Amino acid sequence: MAKKRRSASSDAGETRAVQVPPAHFEHHTRAEILGVLTNGPLSLEGLLPWSSNYTFLALAGEEPLQFLAVYKPCRGERPLWDFPNGTLCRREYAAYVLSDALGWDLVPPTVLRDGPHGPGSVQLFIDCDQEQHYFTLRGTHEKEFRRMAVFDALLNNTDRKGGHCLVDRDDKIWAIDHGVTFHTDPKLRTVIWDFAGQRIPAEWMSDLNRFRAELTNGGAVAQEVEKLLAPDEIVALMGRLTELLDTGSYPEQNSDWYTVPWPPV
Repeated sequence: MAKKRRSASSDAGETRAVQVPPAHFEHHTRAEILGVLTNGPLSLEGLLPWSSNYTFLALAGEEPLQFLAVYKPCRGERPLWDFPNGTLCRREYAAYVLSDALGWDLVPPTVLRDGPHGPGSVQLFIDCDQEQHYFTLRGTHEKEFRRMAVFDALLNNTDRKGGHCLVDRDDKIWAIDHGVTFHTDPKLRTVIWDFAGQRIPAEWMSDLNRFRAELTNGGAVAQEVEKLLAPDEIVALMGRLTELLDTGSYPEQNSDWYTVPWPPV
């Protein structure tokens, strides 16, 4: 029997329950999920509430292989003074590319594709406990958040709210909402400052070293990043990566700018 999922609003404003498709993503390979997100039919279930930009709950694929997804069309992005217009969906996908290249599996499977409202990012919807967030989870998932803090420093994440940290029904932590990342200026804004100044674990330093080699060897990862980010943003990314490797430490809070997003959840 299908189980009720998150609610979505139609263009008319009414809210309705959305049902879980018969195929749960935990039982499928990443390649299968990415294939459906990339090539499957995409039908809109409604607008997700509380989003700054137009964000749709969508159904990707056809029975028996269907997944709920989050579709963020480029044309629905609210203009920002400090980010080029129409680039947030590319940054969403770039965050997934880095998560995958590092082997950290933090960001749900994400693709760029054309959809009902034009090109945008399409990300696997995570069936999570809506009452849980960073502040309720950090006591039991410290290792995952230590790694997420390194990830955010690398991405220069300007908006790591507590509610952007999800836990699924298998107790796995996911990181979502990466549209305002990869700026050339230092803009790290996050609620995860618990580890500031501490040493980064050696296993993640090894991952960062491997990732730097992949970025500099001109291979598939480097080519994908070059499609998504501007040249100066890639230079800034390399600078942050080098700084993390040289210091081996989590960044400290800087008093020159706001370092915590609002609202925090």
